[in-house]
Amino acid sequence: MDAVTQTPAPKNEPVLTYAPGSAERAELEGALKRLGAADPVDITATIGGKQRAGGGEKIDVVQPHNHRSVLGVIHGATQQDAADAVAAATEAAPAWRALSYDDRAAILLRAADLLTGPWRATLNAATMLGQSKTATQAEIDSACELADFWRFNVDYGRRVLAEQPNSSPGVWNRMEHRPLEGFVYAITPFNFTAIAGNLPTAPALMGNTVVWKPSPTQSFAAYLTMRLLEEAGMPPGVINLLPGHGKAVSEVALTHRDLAGIHFTGSTATFQHLWGTVGANIAGYRSYPRLVGETGGKDFIVAHPSADIDVLRTALVRGAFEYQGQKCSAASRAYIPRSVWAKLKDGLVAETEALSYGDVTDLSHFGGAVIDRRAFDKHAAVFERAKGDAEVEILTGGTADDSTGFFVQPTILVSDNPKHDIFRTEYFGPILSIHVYEDNDFDAVLKLVDETAVYALTGAIIANDRAAVAKASEALKFAAGNFYVNDKPTGAVVGQQPFGGGRASGTNDKAGSIFNLLRWTSPRSVKETFVPPTSVPYPHQG
Repeated sequence: MDAVTQTPAPKNEPVLTYAPGSAERAELEGALKRLGAADPVDITATIGGKQRAGGGEKIDVVQPHNHRSVLGVIHGATQQDAADAVAAATEAAPAWRALSYDDRAAILLRAADLLTGPWRATLNAATMLGQSKTATQAEIDSACELADFWRFNVDYGRRVLAEQPNSSPGVWNRMEHRPLEGFVYAITPFNFTAIAGNLPTAPALMGNTVVWKPSPTQSFAAYLTMRLLEEAGMPPGVINLLPGHGKAVSEVALTHRDLAGIHFTGSTATFQHLWGTVGANIAGYRSYPRLVGETGGKDFIVAHPSADIDVLRTALVRGAFEYQGQKCSAASRAYIPRSVWAKLKDGLVAETEALSYGDVTDLSHFGGAVIDRRAFDKHAAVFERAKGDAEVEILTGGTADDSTGFFVQPTILVSDNPKHDIFRTEYFGPILSIHVYEDNDFDAVLKLVDETAVYALTGAIIANDRAAVAKASEALKFAAGNFYVNDKPTGAVVGQQPFGGGRASGTNDKAGSIFNLLRWTSPRSVKETFVPPTSVPYPHQG
């Protein structure tokens, strides 16, 4: 097409309410019944556009809130599957990078419209059943955020291409934003369908081909996301889905000479292992792999003596206990002045104890279950240690029940020891640790918040005193990549609050921003001289 085109201006997808009597609620309830009653799905690999059952371990994908209900069976990918996926990505690469940006963008724009239209109820229901999210939590994730990623990334990618150098007289300078040379390995987490969909498609938009390894516990929704992308027109081999635990896949991908990048969201320990493996094999790659990772957090809320009690209580409860505390950004430690605590404590306990966790197909619940047996056992062990620890008070909660699902009660721990492990360790569950400090120790507490945990993902200051807000913002400049004023530290929106943190929380490449897309390009400078010189000597030579 001989045209300088403009991609559609992105807008955040409106969040549907699912209020009783609404059309979207009826459609969602129908999808929940349909998917919940269906026979278990064979969650197969997709390699070069073809589905095939991996020869590795078979893994049941269950509903966390009803663990006897099997949604699907993963046929785990083997080393041979991984090698075939890399080969398929390599084979697809020349045609994919030769396709115009507009053509690649059109696939994601169509995917976004399919998602927010005919696929909306299906992918939301799959996320609810497979990841135990409520209707609201699924809606803001698998419908709205994923569509926002696809639409905004198209706009950001266009801005990357438009970044061009100046040209002097007689010269035309251009910058070609090439894809990386090789394949990108996308490793995605259980907690967000949107992240699982974004990590493979962001590099693909910029012309890369991808090997995608989703979390086993998110594989039900990931499998359906792959089908949606195929319906949107994603060519075979551009994105190759390999379900399973991932060890066999990583053994192939991480040491392959054509590994060009890793796009990762998950635990800090896993990301450090990936980084270490790449470092140990650095001489064997065609080019230096790009490593982009968002990992753990011990996210904080700091209250000032001027904090509004209702604002603080709401931020604490929503920030800590929505989606059972399994957001990377969830509030898991809080620092509250004694004068505020005296007014906050009873209401905070009452609000927390009023939360209802249960089967998320009952839309009256506030939350569901934690993701799996391993998470359940970890949280139960935290409670047992707390019960025997003289430095920790279990203010409310502290119980867990796995008879039907992996249910962990929303829990508040309190300690006078601000260096206690409960303020350092990421539990990734509905556990909030609180330290009560003397009102005149605000400055010291800011230093404590900055230095206590190794992470730096999200944090919030709750204060009506503007000087206190400014002081906290400066003191905690490097303690959080996403910093919130008078709000909970969760709920980043694509196009509004680009997400990511530093320190042990990741590379802070800001998912859903132009900064992330830049990591998936390898620019080439092109200089064309219209009337080139024909004489060797320079004027100063006389």
